[in-house]
Amino acid sequence: MGPFELEDTYLAGAYYNGYWPSMADAFAAYVNDHDTARLVDLFEELGAVDSEGDNSYSVYSAVQCRDAPWPRDWTTWHRETSDVYAKAPFQAWNNAWYNAPCAFWPVKSLKPLNVANAKIPPALLVQATDDAPTPYEGALEMHRLLPASRLVVEEHGGNHGVSLYNGNPCIDEYLTRYLATGALPRSGPGPDAICQALPDPEPTDAPAATDRATGFGAGVRAGLLRR
Repeated sequence: MGPFELEDTYLAGAYYNGYWPSMADAFAAYVNDHDTARLVDLFEELGAVDSEGDNSYSVYSAVQCRDAPWPRDWTTWHRETSDVYAKAPFQAWNNAWYNAPCAFWPVKSLKPLNVANAKIPPALLVQATDDAPTPYEGALEMHRLLPASRLVVEEHGGNHGVSLYNGNPCIDEYLTRYLATGALPRSGPGPDAICQALPDPEPTDAPAATDRATGFGAGVRAGLLRR
């Protein structure tokens, strides 16, 4: 369990606060009792990548590097990532290295797709205001690019992917109604509907293993949610 394994393990906490109690227990056991077993277990649950038969990173790179223009000059990457690091150090370089193949991708990027056309049906957008991997400003920009869309915001929420997962009944009601009938909230200035985030989980003395590792954790391990 070295620094890279530690980072890969605790990176999952930036996506879902339900991991926090297990993460806190594992780290406390290490600091207070020199017990590494919980950290290792947590790494196996959240940080380890099973690459056998898994092409998710290849698919991620192919889509990411093709769908958007990326600088080919590494000095640009270094300069811009350094600027990001000054404001948000936790994932700045991790994210740069994860997407680094796009600096050398052999296929040219496509021009930005025109998503603001009349053929696209009205979309429901859901976003937490404090989501670190996909900042709130991006949701506002997507809402602007899709004039017929509606934006439902989880105020003060910090998780990545908040619908039909975190158990927020306000968010889930908007989404299930949209999926069932196509109904959208009434249009308004800025966000069209606001739901309050659920409280952060309470500390616990439970073992570090998480019951969600096969779901959301698997997506984090695969790297599909890092951007």
